[in-house]
Amino acid sequence: MPNTPSLVQDLALILIVAGIVTLVFKRLRQPLVLGYIVAGFLVSPHFPWTMSVIGMENIHSWADIGVMFLLFSLGLDFSFKKIIKMGSAPIIATLTIIFSMLMTGVGMGHLFGWSDMNCIFLGGMLAMSSTTIIYKAFDDLGLRQQQFAGMVMSVLILEDILAIVMMVMLSAIAGGSSPDGGQMLQSLLNIGFFLTLWLVVGLFAIPTFLRKVRKLMNAETLLIVSLGLCCLMAVICTRVGFSSAFGAFIMGSILAETVEADKIVKIVEPVKNLFGAIFFVSVGMLVDPKILIDYFLPIIVITLAILIGQGLFGTLGYLLSGQSLKQAMRCGFSMAQIGEFAFIIASLGLSLGVIGDFLYPVVVAVSVITTFLTPYMIRGAVPAYSFLERHLPMVWVRRINRIAERMPSSKETQGNWRILIRAMLMNTAIYGVLSIAVVALMFTFFLPFAREIMPRGWADMVCAAVTLLLVAPFLRAIVMKKLRSKEFKALWIESYHNRLPLIFTLIARTVFVLSIIFYVVSRLTDFSLAVVLCACIIIVLAILASRRMKSSSIRIERMFVQNLRSRDIAAQVSGKRRPLFEGHLLDRDLHISEIDLPDDTLWAGKTLKELGISQRFGISVSSILRGSRRINIPTARDAVFPGDKLYVIGTDQQLANLHAAILDETYDEDFEIEKHEMKLERIIIGGQSRFLGKSLMESGIREEYSCMVVGLESGGESLKKVTPSYKFVKGDILWVVGEVRDVERLQDK
Repeated sequence: MPNTPSLVQDLALILIVAGIVTLVFKRLRQPLVLGYIVAGFLVSPHFPWTMSVIGMENIHSWADIGVMFLLFSLGLDFSFKKIIKMGSAPIIATLTIIFSMLMTGVGMGHLFGWSDMNCIFLGGMLAMSSTTIIYKAFDDLGLRQQQFAGMVMSVLILEDILAIVMMVMLSAIAGGSSPDGGQMLQSLLNIGFFLTLWLVVGLFAIPTFLRKVRKLMNAETLLIVSLGLCCLMAVICTRVGFSSAFGAFIMGSILAETVEADKIVKIVEPVKNLFGAIFFVSVGMLVDPKILIDYFLPIIVITLAILIGQGLFGTLGYLLSGQSLKQAMRCGFSMAQIGEFAFIIASLGLSLGVIGDFLYPVVVAVSVITTFLTPYMIRGAVPAYSFLERHLPMVWVRRINRIAERMPSSKETQGNWRILIRAMLMNTAIYGVLSIAVVALMFTFFLPFAREIMPRGWADMVCAAVTLLLVAPFLRAIVMKKLRSKEFKALWIESYHNRLPLIFTLIARTVFVLSIIFYVVSRLTDFSLAVVLCACIIIVLAILASRRMKSSSIRIERMFVQNLRSRDIAAQVSGKRRPLFEGHLLDRDLHISEIDLPDDTLWAGKTLKELGISQRFGISVSSILRGSRRINIPTARDAVFPGDKLYVIGTDQQLANLHAAILDETYDEDFEIEKHEMKLERIIIGGQSRFLGKSLMESGIREEYSCMVVGLESGGESLKKVTPSYKFVKGDILWVVGEVRDVERLQDK
């Protein structure tokens, strides 16, 4: 009999130990991530009292796949439209926190005398709070519906995105001779170009492809196609110099804008959970107790730096974003930990060979400590605020809170200039990237081919002409887009002072287009500079005057917008979009929240009047989402059922009370499920039976004994159905179904 491969043995050991440990952690109400890390330590060579993993190389390969699928799932939860709709408040908070904690980490590293690269990577690890751990803590503490929790989750989304950017930049810095500013700027530009290019191309191609094959897709084929696209983008990213995880994230964010996004999230989750568990187990394998003892002081100091730094800088970031002091402290204290991205960044540093082996277990130890302290930090925010309120001068507290009250919403402050400039920049970036990509492809592939089949001069002219024809719709869109928008017209009419800046925006875009054309023409012709400039201007004017170019650019843009909005359109049709009035509630403490009714709720089938939600909790139910059906402004006669999603409006405290009541008012868990086994039994009506002479309706077999008569034996192979009026006679043979103990009670009669 052949031996079991070492990979299978290692996988069996990892999953069995991880399963046992995570069950224990689940019982202790601790994050499962910590359970995986402990399981990894138990199966590592550093723990000699248990079996150890044999092939560490295979485990690391699986862990890399786990990182890829983790970031693919993160991309599926990400939406560029959500980031844009957040406004400036989360962006201000995120940038403040990341910059402050990044500098704190670099400073701590230099304090311990570590190398520059160790300091930079340490700063990157400390800058990222754990989305998984914070979400789990909010859920366990019943705070997920509160207003400050929503603000924290918005910042965490932005942090995750910036973590991807930071990983790519760290890779570029690690590959250079020294971490200078020019190298970081070049890395950032490369990221922006690649990200914009693939998002635009992907949003053209992938939603269109999925729309055409939608009828052929089931869960299995959708899983295969989704993971195939994820791996394809990972390979492409690796080929152009980025990490496979970055490519997986990009593909996830592209698929997040499709109608199939919700289905993909559900079917990919088990795959993500499996490989993600292996990744976190591999993290635990690198924990070396000797290193932890040697670096005991740095672990304690870094832990304190995270707790104090996030509490201080996090509060400052949220204050600057317009939150009151109390809300800012609740938000800042919630983020005092590091988690999955710290491990991923540490893994990146180890794989590149630029950080010391000691840094990984140090960061894991800090993460474990801060994770355990997360619930206490969240609970301690309000007492800390009360302490400050008692000891700070009231003038200071009032002024700090007044800053938040004066901060108008982004929609109110967003003037015509801001809308117009943002639209022009986005338009120029998208079409500029597409134009540069077309030029690069033509010079790389078409030009050598043309020079092989025709003379060099003719080949260059043909390549230039074809290239300009291909980029012409994009160039026209760069110059002409937004010239007839309502913002442009309003600013033009409003004041003469606006006209010069508006003309400048047109000139700047035209110069950008001329530079692209000049590059193409000058690269492929030997004419003088004056002739080239004249030719470029003529080409620009021809592009702007061409109606065919205009229709082409409009058609391309409409297709892009349709693909970008397809998921939103489907959400509107199915009733899954949040109410439009959500952002216009006047009361600062009043907001809308989603609450799911559990499957075992005692509220099942009861009307809103019977439940008295408004009277008991002081909240209003604005909608009930049941499957794809939305009941807006439900009446007192509308009932609720398990699985319903309630959209309710109230204060943090009211929503917390409602959430607690829903979790409490459920059926008790059945710990004796084995006693509910169903049984089919044959019962004979004897002369002393209490059922003799009674009809089935009068017997009480169903009502008193919770059993059901399925038939009357008539001597043949089939059973005769018993009507409710049938009266039992001596010798009748009944076939009865019920739970074992109920059937036994029935037999005794």
